[in-house]
Amino acid sequence: MTQPSPALAAPAVKTTCPYCGVGCGVLATPDGQGGVAIAGDPEHPANFGRLCSKGSALGETVDLQDRLLKPMVDGQASSWEGALGAVAGSLKKIADRHGPDSIAFYLSGQLLTEDYYVANKLAKGFLGTPHVDTNSRLCMSSAVAAHRRAFGSDTVPGCYEDLDEADLIVLVGSNAAWCHPILFRRMIDARNQRGTRIVTVDPRRTQTGEEADLHLGIAPGTDTALFSGLLVHLADQGKLDSRFIAEHTAGFDGALERARQIAPDAAATARATGLAEADVHAFFDLFEKTQKVVTGFSQGVNQSAQGTDKGNAIINCHLATGRIGRPGMGPLSLTGQPNAMGGREVGGLANMLAAHMHFGPEEVDRVRRFWKAPNIITGEGMKAVALFEAIERGKIKALWVMGTNPLVSMPRADRIRAAIAGLDLYVVSEAIATSDSARAKGKKTVLLPALAWGEKDGTVTNSERRISRQRAFLKAPGEARADWAIMGDVARRLGYGDSFAYRSAADIFREHAALSAFENDGSRDFDIGGLADITERAYDAHLPQQWPLPKRGTDGKGRARLFADGRFFTFDRRARFVAVQPPALAQAATPERPLVLNTGRVRDHWHTMTRTGKSQRLSGHRAVPFVEVHPDDATRFGLKDGGFARVSTEAGQATLEVTVTDGVRPGSVFVPMHWSDMTASDGRAAALARGIPDPVSGQPELKATPAAIEPVAYRSRGYLLTRAPLGPPPGWWWARATVSGGSGLLFATQEGSREMALAIRGLFPGQELAEYVDHARGLYRCAVYTEGKLVAALSVAPGDRRPDWELAKQVFAQPDLDAVDRRTLLSGRAAGASAGPVVCACHGVGLDVINAAIAGGAGSVEAVGACCKAGTNCGSCIPEIRKLLPGALARSAA
Repeated sequence: MTQPSPALAAPAVKTTCPYCGVGCGVLATPDGQGGVAIAGDPEHPANFGRLCSKGSALGETVDLQDRLLKPMVDGQASSWEGALGAVAGSLKKIADRHGPDSIAFYLSGQLLTEDYYVANKLAKGFLGTPHVDTNSRLCMSSAVAAHRRAFGSDTVPGCYEDLDEADLIVLVGSNAAWCHPILFRRMIDARNQRGTRIVTVDPRRTQTGEEADLHLGIAPGTDTALFSGLLVHLADQGKLDSRFIAEHTAGFDGALERARQIAPDAAATARATGLAEADVHAFFDLFEKTQKVVTGFSQGVNQSAQGTDKGNAIINCHLATGRIGRPGMGPLSLTGQPNAMGGREVGGLANMLAAHMHFGPEEVDRVRRFWKAPNIITGEGMKAVALFEAIERGKIKALWVMGTNPLVSMPRADRIRAAIAGLDLYVVSEAIATSDSARAKGKKTVLLPALAWGEKDGTVTNSERRISRQRAFLKAPGEARADWAIMGDVARRLGYGDSFAYRSAADIFREHAALSAFENDGSRDFDIGGLADITERAYDAHLPQQWPLPKRGTDGKGRARLFADGRFFTFDRRARFVAVQPPALAQAATPERPLVLNTGRVRDHWHTMTRTGKSQRLSGHRAVPFVEVHPDDATRFGLKDGGFARVSTEAGQATLEVTVTDGVRPGSVFVPMHWSDMTASDGRAAALARGIPDPVSGQPELKATPAAIEPVAYRSRGYLLTRAPLGPPPGWWWARATVSGGSGLLFATQEGSREMALAIRGLFPGQELAEYVDHARGLYRCAVYTEGKLVAALSVAPGDRRPDWELAKQVFAQPDLDAVDRRTLLSGRAAGASAGPVVCACHGVGLDVINAAIAGGAGSVEAVGACCKAGTNCGSCIPEIRKLLPGALARSAA
């Protein structure tokens, strides 16, 4: 992005990154023209100035392309008065006719805490519907349930400093190198500085596993067996903290007895998990002999039909050894979204009330009195999977979706799309007009333009209970408004105006803080009463602080760790061991569907790409939806690296590019979750997942779905670069990616080069075309010019060739072309050096540049970084750079 001149640049604004739950501080410097320069905040305790590739590219995502800028009612532009009147009127009519529990809200960890608070207050306190859930149900609800069962509260015991002080870090179901890269750099720093060992537990050997001291590639769904075996081992070796167990816990004997039934020794653990017995012994030995252990767990644990038991199996081992709440030790839930924890604080999940309260009669009464809520609910609502099934059955008549894209992220999403069509009212508060969920239709559909990151103002809470500010530094575009203000206006139209008379986000925060302290004698973990009287000025200047932060007995800094004193939030102040169930998904495959489908994230994209998809840097690493397949399975099913495969499950199918890698287990395949109907023809991964919910948390299984795979052949493949996004012709397989200067499509088709030549002429009638034609070999390249300016470039080759568009993208990015550039487009060969496919997204460093640095003598990751900057920011590309070193050095030596 072009840097603003110093005379025009506004002061840097301290805000918080809108991506994962690490909660990194960001310095945003607006240029006064709608753009912004981005840097890490060196004073923020979550990241100390570091940013990952996604955070570094935030300045590339704030444009207004595809933004929803006006309210829309049934596809027609509307005034706010008309749109809000339609929402309020329809909600009242539906509540009167079908009851308030026919109304549902589906929220998001992308919302700010203040937005979340108002939504829950409106729905659960005043409309009287319990059916309020959030996409955090897909993310962290199993961790929440595990915390509550063990601790009596949804409390994360430790903090990020524990990663700096641990001697052993165990990462379970976490590709932290890609999904929490700033925390992973802290782990690597700890290894470099103090010799910390890192163990990964994951069916995939991810980039995190590549960097680990020990990788345990367990069979899908067998985490409980591994940690049950560990608990038995610790007991048999006399390595328990008997005093802690006796004085501060309950249920140990039952939990140990169950663990012995599941995995009575290391040999049985190895058989249950599919691991080598030597690796099991190595892990048990490390855990036994290392006092300072942090076990970080994430979506590989949570997104499971037994996710809560997996979390409790981990926590059991920490309770049994007293390794909790002290520096460098404890279980640490690595949160997926920027404000999943803030949503939990205000009751964003269907089984919670605000301020970490639940549905005991005294808690319901407490919230009722505080809110003066006439219609407060008295029991749990439906969780996400059940909620969308209720829409399908016709029980839910109205749905309000805020800041999330369930038609891409929910399992069985094709059924959800069909169900939405039957809603009497479908409301979407959204920043992006073209998201899959914004384009869905109910009988009455209302789209409400919401503020995006950089425009909205409020707070978020990260994985270590740290509350930080997101601050506005851009003007509200068009008619977009804050989510809390939209809901406040609807509340007023429904007659609840006195209870929603908020003038600012600070007003809401004060009420939220006051509720946390209301009749709280220390028996509830969430207490930020010390902020209940915060002034507008102090709110604006608020520095990141951890909770609990009660009004009395604190130094104003919050508490970094809890439970070291052995006092928990159960009625008797004792923690609970949980007798977990044996693994039940190890045999997920069937004869008809012999593989197990796993879904997850890639390094440079976020959720459904409505934000990261705008960045050409972030689109350069993995540009198409793909499926990872083990070499044995590739041979078994006739698949070729770089070719295509159709992955099918009972829920649907997708056609994906094949990546053959031994990083996945034989019998398993991995598909990333990010591609949607906006960005690919046939690449939605979550829609394939069967989504069986965990019986305790309600979180759906996204990691183990029976699947089949078969090869797919196309006659031609290629790419199309255009200045503006172009709708692909019917019948193409395609994936869309942002490129510098325009938009790119990678495609495959059953048409040959002759048909493609005719198609390009039809797409650009009357334009100047420069062509290379070799139909005998299925080759066709074309550059399209308007008044001498390049407006499009097409390349077609036989279907067994993967397109290489790096050279064409470099030429396309240039404002003016010379004769050499024109020849490059048609020949497909570079006249000079090429950057190659992007490896380091933070600095935009390509594969060819890194290989050239290595060939020039850079013999280590550090030397490569010194030469070309690759790997020197967030470090998430370091595993890839490390893999290049031996091969590239060997080629150079030859």
